[in-house]
Amino acid sequence: MSYLTFDKSQLINLNYSLGKEILYTNGLGAYSLTTIVGCNTRKYHGLLVSPMTHLDGDNHVLLSALDETVIQKDSEFNQGIRKYEGDNYVPRGHKYVRDFLVNSSVKTVYRVGSVILTKEVLMVEKEEQLLIRYTIDDAHDPLLLRFRPFLAFRNVHDLSKANLHAQTKVKFIKNGIQSKLYDGYPSLKMQFSITNEFVPVPDWYYNVEYMEEMKRGYEYKEDLFVPGFFEMHAKKGDVIIFSASTKEVNPAALKRKFTTKVNASLPQDNFLSCLKQSTRQFIIEKDKQFHIIAGYPWFGSWGRDTFIALPGLTFSQGQLKTGKAILDSMIAHLQDGLFPNNIGPDNKPVYNSIDAPLWFFWTLQQYVETTGDPVGCWKEYETVIKEILTRFRDGTRFNIKMHDNGLIFGGQEGVALTWMDAVIEGIPVTPRIGYNVEINALWYNAVMFAIDLAKKSEDHKFLQTWKELPEKISHAFIDTFWDKQKGYLADTLDASGNKDWSVRCNMIFACSLPYSPLSDDQKHEIINVVHNELLTPRGLRTLSPKNPDYRGVYEGTQAQRDEAYHQGSVWPWLLEYYARSYLSLYKKSGVQHIEDIVYAFEEDLHAYGVGTIAELYDGDPPHKPKGAVSQAWSVAALLQIIKIVEQYK
Repeated sequence: MSYLTFDKSQLINLNYSLGKEILYTNGLGAYSLTTIVGCNTRKYHGLLVSPMTHLDGDNHVLLSALDETVIQKDSEFNQGIRKYEGDNYVPRGHKYVRDFLVNSSVKTVYRVGSVILTKEVLMVEKEEQLLIRYTIDDAHDPLLLRFRPFLAFRNVHDLSKANLHAQTKVKFIKNGIQSKLYDGYPSLKMQFSITNEFVPVPDWYYNVEYMEEMKRGYEYKEDLFVPGFFEMHAKKGDVIIFSASTKEVNPAALKRKFTTKVNASLPQDNFLSCLKQSTRQFIIEKDKQFHIIAGYPWFGSWGRDTFIALPGLTFSQGQLKTGKAILDSMIAHLQDGLFPNNIGPDNKPVYNSIDAPLWFFWTLQQYVETTGDPVGCWKEYETVIKEILTRFRDGTRFNIKMHDNGLIFGGQEGVALTWMDAVIEGIPVTPRIGYNVEINALWYNAVMFAIDLAKKSEDHKFLQTWKELPEKISHAFIDTFWDKQKGYLADTLDASGNKDWSVRCNMIFACSLPYSPLSDDQKHEIINVVHNELLTPRGLRTLSPKNPDYRGVYEGTQAQRDEAYHQGSVWPWLLEYYARSYLSLYKKSGVQHIEDIVYAFEEDLHAYGVGTIAELYDGDPPHKPKGAVSQAWSVAALLQIIKIVEQYK
């Protein structure tokens, strides 16, 4: 029996099954994403969603869905499903689903009349190709299969509307057709492994609704174009492969190709193997560079996310070469001591992240821990290290500069520079202009790490310049952020001298980083506060529930969600730093506590994004998963914690 499985009673209950999404990726940026019953609930859903570098660099939905209809003895059983106005689902193909299983491939088993049909889906790695294998497991009589493709040809952030500009004619290719609705797009080639007949019946399907977009306050109705349908005869034991690709393929090779790709896939048969398989979703190759996609379906390459997630996705999995390639790809974008906050679909970096350069040092620390070669690291990256430290010391964009006390100040009106970057109508929800606790914890860690590398590499000139700074930073950090009576760290000190004593997760980094200005006694007190007010079974809250600004549920319009994003929502990636802090103090006696938290995520592999971990969770119980269905630093954090725990056993 498969580890990840859903049965008939779960699948036919749309309140349950429409909340479970399954993701496939190809390592080039393309993906396939829908619910486990095949009903698209987001504008980001589609069977083949591909980046269009020559158009706008963004992802575009080409093939939205493919309806399968089984026809036997003049009875038709359509296995498709779409939502229309008033909770009207047409057709209602989910009622034929008997099982949904994930292992080396993703299988959906249908029973329609006397027919049992298994559908398996996969994305071909390093190719813009979706393959679906249909197997007729049982059929008392011969049957006719009909396949109706639903086309969108639009950006993932937009919606398609019926229009007179769409090119409705198709061209016939071997065992299939090619269609291109609009100029500028590649033709979508849809082919089968066996001979079939395509019947051109061009038509628009109007007002398909995406319920998740409606919940999020966005436009949610779309018109999809169907150029016609494929028909073919089949019988018990037949195996048929469908291919959707931007390139024409040889139909005779499809069966072997599917089998080869499935056999090469990693089995998802336990918690750890699912996490490891998820790591492959995020690493993509683009323009001969490697990047980490922060999350699916709407994130791209983000600087801080890359450096935070990289060790867990690569180094901890023995992928040193890939991890280094990602590092080097990011370094190519370094400007004025800053790494991009994100790299847009047009490949233009946006440099509004104060912490991405400081997380770079954290990644290097993990790199050195993996290689055991600090001298080699200094030799490879000393130019970058020195540039970042110098620019932070002397000043760079957004008023980022080291002040005389040794601490880093940063920020300007209307810009959110830290990871708490939600903005509503141009105004940051948590502006945090001034001295930020995690920024200065990262700054101290970066300076100390650089000095350690320089010592081992005998770079005396660097040491002469920087060796006196750590003590200054340490004293200023304690004076600025620590309060003995409160027993925790302030979050921010602004330019007017006002301290924000909100109990936030950002203080945990000062306890967890390899170099910390805090004493063990101070760490104990901070961890107690974090444990009592911020820790949940799914991560750390971003704000204590005792705070009047706390928002415990992440839902509603964009503005409502942004209000909760960093004002109470729970983030799994923060658990890594809680675990590091906790285990560094409690050693082996703390292992059980940390393991209990990590392995509780196992049940979430069935809860939202199947086989992966969500971006965030509600701050309030029962802590429902929200946001992106699969997030890089969430997966990476759990893998890192599992690795760390082993060191303390």
